[in-house]
Amino acid sequence: MSASAPPARNRFERRRAETRQALIRAARQILAESGDTSASIQAIAERADVGFGSFYNHFTSKAELFDAAVADALHEYGQAIDEHLRGIQDPAEVMAASFRIAARLAMTHPEVTQILRHRGLQHVHSEIGLAPRALRDVEEGVASGRFDVPDPLVALSALGGGQLALLELKSARPDVSGDEAAADMAEMILCMLGLPREEAREVARRPLPALD
Repeated sequence: MSASAPPARNRFERRRAETRQALIRAARQILAESGDTSASIQAIAERADVGFGSFYNHFTSKAELFDAAVADALHEYGQAIDEHLRGIQDPAEVMAASFRIAARLAMTHPEVTQILRHRGLQHVHSEIGLAPRALRDVEEGVASGRFDVPDPLVALSALGGGQLALLELKSARPDVSGDEAAADMAEMILCMLGLPREEAREVARRPLPALD
């Protein structure tokens, strides 16, 4: 009996984790579609294909679920950007590339992009996802002497607002070249962080790593 107990427990934990993730996926879909969080718990459970009672085994409220869904999306986006920044050492190039890669990921991660458009401003100073990564990059740039900013947190506000505005621009004006707009934005951000204009222009247009 005791020898078979661990597998049974593992099966239970696996199913519990799958149910939680199904609820988060359903909430992510709702956020991406409209940003509207008024859907009933019953509707969310049906979309997730789980029982109504299962909801309260994982979340105390819809607000908690939607917060978890945003956190999940931000974590995915942040990981995707980090993956493509591997090997880049210059803090200025890291910053510029992250803006440009995020713009390209709008094509490969449309659900996350829509969630950012609808809920991103509330998470500019979040402790998960893009915000801590951007703050880390700013602080490393300041420590190395590459950036000159009076307050990294204020710089983070500008970075987050710029990134979200770039996503809105691409949504409102699909005729605008996403790559060129992202490079222009990266150049302006680097100037804000203290780089001379000509250097900022060069760094903002260095070749990007290939995106799969």
